[in-house]
Amino acid sequence: MAVPARRVSKARRDKRRSTVWKISAPAIERCKACGEFKMSHRLCAACGKYNGRQVIEIEED
Repeated sequence: MAVPARRVSKARRDKRRSTVWKISAPAIERCKACGEFKMSHRLCAACGKYNGRQVIEIEED
């Protein structure tokens, strides 16, 4: 059931309506080895490197 308007303070109402609950976009950066875009702190899907070292071998078609 709804609560009467006078029972909810302006501060509480405005906190609920604020945009602090929206999620942000993931951080994207370029791979230092190949230049492809990748998410930060993730393995590069294009070249298979992470933090300057080869982690997995990528087969090229």
